[in-house]
Amino acid sequence: MSENCNQNCGSCSEDCDERKEVDFREKPNEHSSIKKVIGIVSGKGGVGKSLVTSMLAIAMNRKGYNTAILDADITGPSIPKAFGISRKASGSERGVIPVKSKTGIDIMSINLLLENDTDPVVWRGPIIANTVKQFWTDVVWDNIDYMFIDMPPGTGDVPLTVFQSIPIDGIVIVTSPQELVSMIVSKAVRMAEMMNVPILGIVENMSYFKCPDCDKEYKIFGESHIEEIADKHGIKVISKFPIDPKIALSVDKGMIELYTNDWLDNMSDSLEKLNDSENIENVGGDKMKIAVASENKMVTEHFGHCEGFMIFDTENSKIVKSELIPNPGHKPGFLPNFLHDKGVNVIISGGMGGGAIEIFNEKNIEVITGAKGNAEDVVISYLKGELKSTGSVCHEHQHSDECGDH
Repeated sequence: MSENCNQNCGSCSEDCDERKEVDFREKPNEHSSIKKVIGIVSGKGGVGKSLVTSMLAIAMNRKGYNTAILDADITGPSIPKAFGISRKASGSERGVIPVKSKTGIDIMSINLLLENDTDPVVWRGPIIANTVKQFWTDVVWDNIDYMFIDMPPGTGDVPLTVFQSIPIDGIVIVTSPQELVSMIVSKAVRMAEMMNVPILGIVENMSYFKCPDCDKEYKIFGESHIEEIADKHGIKVISKFPIDPKIALSVDKGMIELYTNDWLDNMSDSLEKLNDSENIENVGGDKMKIAVASENKMVTEHFGHCEGFMIFDTENSKIVKSELIPNPGHKPGFLPNFLHDKGVNVIISGGMGGGAIEIFNEKNIEVITGAKGNAEDVVISYLKGELKSTGSVCHEHQHSDECGDH
């Protein structure tokens, strides 16, 4: 526990031992059905986050999916304007009904509830955060394949509330080619890591201007360093948006749905793959999280009683990052769910109880047992296709509370 802890876990992003089992997630409206939720974030305002949110929803809608936008930017809502929506949201016995755009995208924004669009929202942080939660709990999101959440800028109350309250499947970071971009992106990445939310990639907006007469590109905001920053954090660049007056015109006229481009084609193709797997870490490339039950960096014989888990982030069959997570506690059925929430794709151990193996199988997490030796070495062997499971089950402990059994 931090020396400065105020015992209020609801407003804290620290991953301390005292809060490991606290679940702040809110249940959606009982009549809602939402398959995947993607957050669009930025470290600062004015970088085009709402534009990227809109275009991702439009791109997936054009592919035939039911899409929705939850506008969590309460004090600066711009989504209804971009879609040309002036009518207000309605209610029913089931809950609040979102407004559909011209092409059928479900949208909820504070401007759809205010009497006048220009009325300022002069509310304190907790009230704003609670409003966002109500957009999740009180609104009927009917048969949604992909929901995109337009987050407010920064790392304050509302982004924290969204990360804690709503089961985010991944985030897209939006930025611009300016000098502070490295620091701004780092803040967004750090928050996502603290909240255990996968980062799908980064979009650079206002990257360049292409002259319509000579077709030459001009870097109005300076040379881009987005590739270097993305490499530093182990994330990929999804797209670079140009400065295009046609975009601004489409937004001003409320006709963003009619604007066509191919900037997010790769991203929309990757999002389609989310329906094929529960684990988002495989999207956009050969990425995996591999956990090894270990002690002193060596594979342990008994999964449930290990000192901790070495978590290896891999990409293209290479280890790009590793960290040690202490064993949070040995309770029936807890560890498989704990590792699933960490985004783990593969678990490696010397032995493991049958109950734990069943839970991992239910979570589509591959189980490798019978491993021995240095944790990093066995991961390298696995990536080379040389490590196979022996199916070793812990027979030393047969009780329901041992080795992760349930």
